Amino acid sequence: MSEAVTLGGIMDLASMVCVFLAAVLSVAAGVGLLRFPDALSRLHAATKPQIFGLLLVITAVALDQRSVATLLGLVPVFVFQSLTAPIAAHMVGRAAYRTGQLDTETLMVDELGPAIERANEAKR
Repeated sequence: MSEAVTLGGIMDLASMVCVFLAAVLSVAAGVGLLRFPDALSRLHAATKPQIFGLLLVITAVALDQRSVATLLGLVPVFVFQSLTAPIAAHMVGRAAYRTGQLDTETLMVDELGPAIERANEAKR
């Protein structure tokens, strides 16, 4: 006798797939942090999987709990993380640029350099 596929079983499977994909993104971020040559590349490797992984984990929890209240509690977590992670990465990237912790040969467009030069000239 075969078991009937239930909606709960499908949601549990989708939840497990989301957690697995989030783990894969975490591993990819870790590999990127170890292998990329400069701070700007490492920031990219760390922040992109972080947001997508968080979205997958939140989706997994919402699918597992099957509760609107849980989903409403998790939405602000995602919103605040989505707002703070890119801003923090931006500020770390600016600090890395100013301290010379980047590979200028791989930098395709340097938009910050002229702005820093103008700011330094305005101070004089």
